[in-house]
Amino acid sequence: MTVVEIEYCVPCGFLERAESIQHALLENFGQQLDGVLLQTGDHGVLQVRMDETLVYDKQEDSYDVDEIVRSVRNEL
Repeated sequence: MTVVEIEYCVPCGFLERAESIQHALLENFGQQLDGVLLQTGDHGVLQVRMDETLVYDKQEDSYDVDEIVRSVRNEL
């Protein structure tokens, strides 16, 4: 199965966004995932990885939880 990792910037206050992504992924794919992990970071990071594959990066994509869910669905 798959592990999703959400790395978020603590100083930027991205915890709420990371939790929103985590909640949406667990709600949609809870039984298909081994886990959705939150990892603290800095320097403005907000990234979502599935087994080391980058599926979302705040630096490249606009923040849209539904789009992140679709990206994860495509990888599953």
